[in-house]
Amino acid sequence: MKKTDYQMIIVGGGPAGLTAGLYAARGRLETVLIEKGATGGQVLVTDWVDNYPGFYDGIAGFELMEKMTAHVNRFDLEKKFATVASMNLQGEQKVITLESGEEVTGQTVIICTGAKPRKLGIPGEEELLGQGVSYCATCDGPFYRDQEIAVVGGGNTAIQEALHLTKFASKVTVIHRRDTLRATAILQEKAFAEEKIEFIWDAQVSEIIGNDEGVASLKIQHNDGTTSDLGVTGFFVLIGVAPNNEMLPLKQLETDAGGFIITDHEMCTKLPGVYAAGDIRSKNSRQIINAAGDGATAELSAEHYLSNMASPANP
Repeated sequence: MKKTDYQMIIVGGGPAGLTAGLYAARGRLETVLIEKGATGGQVLVTDWVDNYPGFYDGIAGFELMEKMTAHVNRFDLEKKFATVASMNLQGEQKVITLESGEEVTGQTVIICTGAKPRKLGIPGEEELLGQGVSYCATCDGPFYRDQEIAVVGGGNTAIQEALHLTKFASKVTVIHRRDTLRATAILQEKAFAEEKIEFIWDAQVSEIIGNDEGVASLKIQHNDGTTSDLGVTGFFVLIGVAPNNEMLPLKQLETDAGGFIITDHEMCTKLPGVYAAGDIRSKNSRQIINAAGDGATAELSAEHYLSNMASPANP
């Protein structure tokens, strides 16, 4: 069993992890970034990013992550491509155990394992991802100017995003499996008052139909047993996100009801020397730009912690 010691271990190679890695590598800290797949996270499968500062013409998600990875490579950040099996984050020495059995130890850990959108699991969803199927209205709404689109969901996120989409779309149809929304009353009032929003109650989407241009229509299964078709060019699945926390020691960390890690504004968790950044954090907004910001903040906090450890006042 191999054991390797670092000052800093970053788990996850999305925008948060890469940014933390960039700051750590520039600071010449002994750092390793552990990623189970390719660096880039969910952004790798994002067709187009139109709201990341500096890319005024927009940029493909894959290309943006290539550039972020090239940036950290310039500073020789060590990367280890492996799957984390478990973590012990208590005590001064943190232990990350990989599926191979190898143990990687470090004085600080930044958790950047991200989250994944909850999916419907229906025909057409995977095939038309990025071609009309989206999980982020803030990211993709501007692509549907003057088009008719649909949203599935009835919680705060779905209704907030439906209201946001009315800035672009000519019509937004909200499809909900119940006859009442779960969103807060004020959001419901705004949605019901919005002329561009229509509702289909007591129904679920059973299939997404596409053509050469992308999404063309939805097959809808109503709770009374009937079916119908709805012609749309965009379909937003907004039924929540799930944290990638399977490998995390949740009993050691403080999490919210959804399993996301609770931190303060400096990305500190309840455990000394342990930080969380990006979509794995408990927060309202999950965007590339604030994931990168989280990563920078977490690394600076970890660097400050390391400085205090090395101080004669803190032997």
